[in-house]
Amino acid sequence: MKKLSLTLMALLATTFSFAQQALFGGASIVSPEIHPDNTVTFRVVAPKAVKVQVTGDFLPTQKQTVKFGDNVMEMDMPGVGDLTEKDGVWEYTTPQPVAPEFYTYHFLIDGQKMIDLNNVYVNRDVSTLSSILLIGGGRSDLYKVNAVPHGTVAKRWYTQAGMTRRLSVYTPAGYENSNKRYPVFYLLHGMGGDEEAWLTQGRTAQILDNLIAQGKAEPMIVVMTNGNISQEAAPGETSDGFVPPSMNLPKTMEGSFESSFMDVVKFIDANYRTIAKKQSRAIAGLSMGGFHSKFISLNNPDSFGYVGLFSAALGVTDPTVSPIYMNEDAKLKTQFDKKPNLYWIGIGKTDFLIQANNAYRQKLDQLGYKYQYMETDGGHIWRNWRIYLTEFTPLLFK
Repeated sequence: MKKLSLTLMALLATTFSFAQQALFGGASIVSPEIHPDNTVTFRVVAPKAVKVQVTGDFLPTQKQTVKFGDNVMEMDMPGVGDLTEKDGVWEYTTPQPVAPEFYTYHFLIDGQKMIDLNNVYVNRDVSTLSSILLIGGGRSDLYKVNAVPHGTVAKRWYTQAGMTRRLSVYTPAGYENSNKRYPVFYLLHGMGGDEEAWLTQGRTAQILDNLIAQGKAEPMIVVMTNGNISQEAAPGETSDGFVPPSMNLPKTMEGSFESSFMDVVKFIDANYRTIAKKQSRAIAGLSMGGFHSKFISLNNPDSFGYVGLFSAALGVTDPTVSPIYMNEDAKLKTQFDKKPNLYWIGIGKTDFLIQANNAYRQKLDQLGYKYQYMETDGGHIWRNWRIYLTEFTPLLFK
C-alpha cells in the first residue's frame, strides 16, 4: 500500500510538473519587448532558419506592386527589418523609438510569413492573422482600455433582405441602467471585412469609451453591420461552418446591401432606446463602407443627418447596375438641399483612391455643397481609419 502511494505521488508530481510547464509556458522569450524609450525588440526562435525578418506598419513604408481585384497598382506597403541570430534566437530592435500607435506585424522566416508565437495577442483582418502591438501616448491612448466607464458590445441576429444576419452593437456606459434614449451611429467596414472588423482593427469600443468619458463625444449607440449581404455573419460564425474568409464575395457593391439597409435601422429602432430621427442618426464607413455610406445616405436623405466617407471607394461601379446608383446628381441635390448636419471626407495622401476622392470633392465644390475634409499621411490603412473615427465621432449629435 505504501509503495502504491509513493508511485501515485510520483505520478502526480510528474503530471503537475507538465501542467505547470503548459500553464506558465516554460522558458519562453519576450517578444515584443517595449523599452522605456519606446524602442521595441522582437525575438523569435528559429535555429534552422537562414534569414529572418520582421515586417509591420511600425516600419517605414516601401512601394510594392499589388493586385486589388482585377486592377494592378503600386501601393505603400510596410517595410522590413532584418533580425540577427545568436544560439538559435533571432532578434531585432528598432533603431528609433516607435511612435504611439496600434500596430500589426509578422515575421518572415525564410520568406514564410508567421505570427509572433511569443505574443498571444492576434487580430484577423479578412484572411490574414497579425500579431498586434500598442504603444501608448497621444491619440493612441484612445485605443487603450483605460480606467473609465465601459460600454457593452452585443452580437445581435436580425433580418435584412429576408435573410437572418448578425451585427455588432455598442451601447455606452449607463445604457442598461437608464431610460434615456440615444442617437445612433452606423459604422461600416471595408471589402472583405465583417461586423467584427471595426471592433478588433478599429478599436471602436475603446475609442468610444474614452471619448465619452473625456466629454469629447456624446453618449451614443454604435451599430457595426456586415456589409457582405451574401453572408450571415463573420467567417466561422455562420451555418456554413469554418469557411475560409475571402475578399471576393458576391453582392458587395451592386445595390443589395444599400437598398435593404433601412431593415437595419428599423431593427435597431425597435430593439434599442434610440432617438429615431435624422438629426440623431449618423452613417460612415471605410473604403467599401464609405461607398455604402454615400449611397445609403444619398437614397435616404431624411434618415441620416451625419455622413462620413473614410477613404471611400468612389467611382468604382457601373451606375446602371442598380437603381440605388442612378440619378446621382439629382439625389445629391436633394440631400444637400435638405442640409445634412455634417458631410465629412477623409483620406490618406498616398491612398490609391485619393484621385477618385479628389474628383468627388471637386464636384461638391463646383455645386457649392459644403463638407469637411481631412487629409492624413499614409495610404489605405487602419491607422488612418482609426484617426478618422476619433475625429468624426466628436462632431456628432452636437
